[in-house]
Amino acid sequence: MIDWMGFVIVLVAALTGTVVVVGFYSLGLKMLVRAGRVPVVIPATFTDAITVLTAAEIKSAAKKAAKAGRKNPLTPVQKRIALVAAYSCFTICGLAILFGIYLIVPALHGGG
Repeated sequence: MIDWMGFVIVLVAALTGTVVVVGFYSLGLKMLVRAGRVPVVIPATFTDAITVLTAAEIKSAAKKAAKAGRKNPLTPVQKRIALVAAYSCFTICGLAILFGIYLIVPALHGGG
């Protein structure tokens, strides 16, 4: 016998958790860029990689990120608020993930 109500509860919880993590992470990245701290991630070199960036392409991306940071029209106070908002969004993402792990771990040991 399938517990359909349990299935629906798990489905809604998974969708809600996904929306919270992805939404707040996206908002955090947007606020980080608004604060003038454009994240530039140097890609790792993997064997059989589809795309491998050259050193010149990586340097160009870093230069564009620095230029975008200098063109920011926000005041220093607004940049600080955006930075705090970004870190708050990332904190919410981390807490949502930890809460999900907290819900799963007792179930693995037969306690949930």
